This record gives sequence, C-alpha cells and structure tokens, in this order.
Amino acid sequence: MTKTHVTKTIAFVLYPGLTALDVVGPLQVLSGLAQFDPAYRVVVLAKDTAPLPSDTPLALAASHTFDEIAEADVLVVPGGTEGTLAALADDTLLGWIRHAAAGAEVVGSVCTGSLLLGAAGLLEGRRATSHWAMRHLLERFGAVPVAERWVEDGPFITAAGVAAGIDMALALVERLAGEEMARMVQLWIEYDPQPPLGGIDWDKVDIPSYRPIADGLLASTLAGHPELLARLTA
Repeated sequence: MTKTHVTKTIAFVLYPGLTALDVVGPLQVLSGLAQFDPAYRVVVLAKDTAPLPSDTPLALAASHTFDEIAEADVLVVPGGTEGTLAALADDTLLGWIRHAAAGAEVVGSVCTGSLLLGAAGLLEGRRATSHWAMRHLLERFGAVPVAERWVEDGPFITAAGVAAGIDMALALVERLAGEEMARMVQLWIEYDPQPPLGGIDWDKVDIPSYRPIADGLLASTLAGHPELLARLTA
C-alpha cells in the first residue's frame, strides 16, 4: 500500500531497542493532528508487526510493515542508545529509510535517530541536532551539529534528546497545518512543561566529560562492525 492523493501519511519507524518516549511523545502529538484533521493518517512501521523491545519494560508493535507501506509524506525516525547504535549497521533498515525519505515531504528524527538519517546518507552538509552526548557523531556523516532543541534544514527537522521530540512534533504540526492547529494539539495534550527543578543549565554541563560513555557504548555495540566503529571514533 502506498500513499494516496486523499490523505497524507505520517510514518514512524520502529526497530529493536529504541527509546520509548522518542516514539510515543511525537506519536501522540501527530496522532492529535490526525484526529483533528482527517487529511492525515499516522502509521507505525517495522520489518514485521511482532512486539519489539524498547529501552524500557514496554514493548512496541508496529501497525504496518515496511512492505505494506513503501512511501510516506512525513517520515519520523526515533533514536535510543545501544539499539540505535546497532541499527547503524542494519543495511535493510537504512535502505528503507533512504527510500522512504526520497519521496517524503518532511523527514524528522528524535534524539539519535538523526544518526540513522546520517548513516543513510541524508544529512550531508545539513544542519542537524541529536542527543547532546552523541551530537558530535553527526560530523562523521557529513552533517553540521547544532546545539538547539530542534533544527530545520530543508525537508529535514531533527530534535535533540528524547523529550525534545515533543517540541519538534509540535513544530512539525505547525509546518504542516499552521499555528492554530499546533496550538490546539498542544492544548489537547496539555503540553505545558514545568519541571520541578527547572530547566537544564547547559552552561554548567561539561559535555566533553561524558565522551568516554559515548565511546564505550559505541565500542561495545559495534564491536562486530570494525569499519563503522572506526569511522565513528576516529
């Protein structure tokens, strides 16, 4: 089944070990758009519809397979830690992302999902962001890392870590359907963040000091892919 002229398809990608909120947060936002505007439908895609493990005790199951929906108007790729780093070596997944992105109006990512876009060869020369601990890896794929909550560059919109996906998704709703719709969706999901300890003071976060953690994850996850590991840790 492919996209039609009647509705626009918003497709989320699933793969083993991803971060649950990377999917569920933006999925809730964009499902809100589809509820208010029947011109949109939201699907969740994977190799098959069997439940897949996330980085929490929650397993996630796709609504459709890659074979059932070969194209989408909007593509969203979530991230994670070990699961996403392992997916960097999944040529089948990267090939489907590359194919789907070629026909999409907008391609989005959450957290380290932008690394998958980079590994698929989609971010060469483009500004993009990712989780702060892994953002530097975007350079390895020819992208320009940017320390912003979300970044738009042409048809691509990438979000920083995890919860930033909700912000990105609301910006995407505005891009697709206008400010009034984006405000309605935000109100409906009551997205009004007020963290008890306040926001993050990024001036006090020593990001380089966390580099050994990122390098350790890369080394353990990609030990069986020495060429890719060398590219990411050079």
